[in-house]
Amino acid sequence: MSPELISILVLVVVFVIATTRSVNMGALAFAAAFGVGGLVADLDADGIFAGFPGDLFVVLVGVTYLFAIARANGTTDWLVHAAVRLVRGRVALIPWVMFALTGALTAIGAVSPAAVAIVAPIALSFATRYGISPLLMGAMVVHGAQAGGFSPISIYGSIVNGLVARENLPGNELVLFLASLAANVVIAGVVFVVCGGLKLWAQGAVDDGGSPAPDTPTLSPEETTLTPPRIATLTSLLALVIAVLVFDLDAGLTAITLAVILSTAWPEDSRKATTQIAWPTVLLICGVLTYVGVLEEMGTITWAGEGVGGIGIPLLAALLLCYIGALVSAFASSVGIMGALIPLAVPFLQQGEIGAIGMVAALAVSATVVDVSPFSTNGALVLAAAPDVDRERFFRQLMVYGGVVVAVVPAAAWLVMVVPGWG
Repeated sequence: MSPELISILVLVVVFVIATTRSVNMGALAFAAAFGVGGLVADLDADGIFAGFPGDLFVVLVGVTYLFAIARANGTTDWLVHAAVRLVRGRVALIPWVMFALTGALTAIGAVSPAAVAIVAPIALSFATRYGISPLLMGAMVVHGAQAGGFSPISIYGSIVNGLVARENLPGNELVLFLASLAANVVIAGVVFVVCGGLKLWAQGAVDDGGSPAPDTPTLSPEETTLTPPRIATLTSLLALVIAVLVFDLDAGLTAITLAVILSTAWPEDSRKATTQIAWPTVLLICGVLTYVGVLEEMGTITWAGEGVGGIGIPLLAALLLCYIGALVSAFASSVGIMGALIPLAVPFLQQGEIGAIGMVAALAVSATVVDVSPFSTNGALVLAAAPDVDRERFFRQLMVYGGVVVAVVPAAAWLVMVVPGWG
C-alpha cells in the first residue's frame, strides 16, 4: 500500500473515532500527524509542524478574546440594537445585511478570513439574541465573503487571474467574479429558506425602541447606552478594520493587542474573557490542519491531483478536479488549492475540448464555497465566534452542511460552467 493511500485511510479513521467516541478530532489529528509523519513519511518534528497553522491559531485566539471583552462590557448588545434600527426592526433582513457587508469587504480587497473575523462575532451575537439559527447566520457571513471574493480588485480575484495569465489561458475577470457572486447568492438563498429565514418574516419587526415581536428578547435601556468601555471597544473594532483593510496588518495580532489594551484599562470587564476563548475549537482546527500539512509534505494532494489529470476523458477529469478542489479546500487554503489545480488542468484545457474560462470559474467556485466547513479558516472563525451555543452540536451542523456543499456544488458548477464549454 502506498504511503499516500495510507495517509488518506488514517484520516478516515480519525473521522470515525472522533464521531463515534466523542474525542476531540484535533487531538486525534495531532497523534495521527505524529504517527504518519514519523513512521510513514519519515518526517522529523520540523516537517510535521510545518503545517501547523500558526497564523490561524493567533486569529482564532485574538478575535475571540477581543469579542469576549466586547460581550462582557455590552458592546455587542449595543451593536445588535444598532443593527435592528438600521433595518427598521426587520430581523429577517439582518442575515442579508451581514452577507452584503462581508461581500463588500472582500470585493474591495479584504482577505476573506479577515472579513469573516470582523463580521462573524457581531452576526453570531445577533443570532443568539434573536433566536436565529447560528448555521444560517454563519453561512450567510461566509457565503457573503465568497460572493465578493473574486472581484477584479480582490485578493482572490487578483491571484486567480494572475495564475490564468501565467499559464497562458484565456480568462475573463468579470465572468469569474459574476460566477462566484451568483453561486453564493443562490446558495445563501437556499440556506435562508431551509434554516428558517421565512419564519423570521412571519415574526414581524421589533420597534426602534427595542420592543420586540412576540417571543423575541427585549433590549433594556442599559444595553443601548454608550459607556466609556463601550466607546473604547467600538473604537478598537474600528481600529481592527482599518488595520486589516488599510494597513494590511495581521488580524490576529492586531486583535490581541487591542484586547490587551482594553483589559488593562478595564480589568473588571475582561477578567473572564480569556476563559471564553474557544480553546477546544483552537485544538480541533490546529490539529486537523497540522495533519493536512503532513499530507502536503508527503505529496498526497499532488498525487491525487496528478492521478485525476491523467484521465483521458476531459469532462470527467474536469469534474474530478472540481471535487478534489472542494474536498481539499474544506481543510486547506482555497487559493493554494486553486494554485495547484489550475496548472494540472492546463494539458486537457489546451486540447480545446474544455472551455478554459468556464473551467477556471468552476474550480474557483468549488474551492471556495466549501469554506463553511469548520476545518477551513472561515468556518473555524464562525464556530469560534458563536456565543452561548452548544459548540459540539454547532460543529456537527457545520460539518454536515460543509459535506452537503462538497457533494453538491462541484457537480452543479461543472454542469453549469464546464459542460456548456464557456470560453
